[in-house]
Amino acid sequence: MNQGLDTGVAHPARRYNYWLGGKDNFAADRESGDLLAKSYPAARIAARANRAFLRRTVRYLAEEVGVRQFLDVGTGLPTADNTHEVAQRIVPDSRVVYVDNDPMVMAHARALLTSTPEGRTVYLEEDLRNPERILSHPDLAGTIDLDQPVALMLVAIAHFLPDQANARDVVHTLLRSLPSGSYLTMSCATKEFLTPELAANWDATLRSGQSDVYPRDRAGFGEFFAGLELVEPGIVAVSEWRPDPDATEHPTPLQASIFGAVGRKP
Repeated sequence: MNQGLDTGVAHPARRYNYWLGGKDNFAADRESGDLLAKSYPAARIAARANRAFLRRTVRYLAEEVGVRQFLDVGTGLPTADNTHEVAQRIVPDSRVVYVDNDPMVMAHARALLTSTPEGRTVYLEEDLRNPERILSHPDLAGTIDLDQPVALMLVAIAHFLPDQANARDVVHTLLRSLPSGSYLTMSCATKEFLTPELAANWDATLRSGQSDVYPRDRAGFGEFFAGLELVEPGIVAVSEWRPDPDATEHPTPLQASIFGAVGRKP
């Protein structure tokens, strides 16, 4: 539920915007971002690597496997190459439903996330923790045909759900409503690529309440893809998922420290 815009409390979407060099953030978001970057210096690189992963996966889904519908939960603040922009450059009639729970995201999304004339883009102010409400929203039904394949985009959002069982249930509730031939694109923070010192720093920020990012190991991340057919190269660091050889930045798994994968629902 929308509780109004509280500029004194950091929000993941605005902190992410700060790390990406955006201007749509407040002092609390910058303070939170700087604190996390002290314990994990590659935070900004990881944010860029995650964004590049989103671009590559949307391109793959639209161009190589013919997906025309996208449900992007945890949208974040609009920046370059949003899901609908990447998809509609390839297929102009692509349809995209964005979901986020920050009023600032809503205001920007309604102003900036404009569709091509052939396609459609809508924004729902809702929370990943309420999957049934997302699925029953009339604007989703008016935009996406749930009898046709859908790409569910959960990019850097599930790691804000601390309980693994709950997070897994939320993801599987969304997937159960999607037909065969749908895809799950997901990324999630992990400590598996970190040095022991950096992993200890991450644990300390969680214990102190400075961080709200709960990392998953490979097995935990793999649980989200139970019953799906993983697309090659499977579960890897986001920077290693079909990397673009022409990109200007090639982060190492340690710098990215985010798992990424795409799975198809049989």
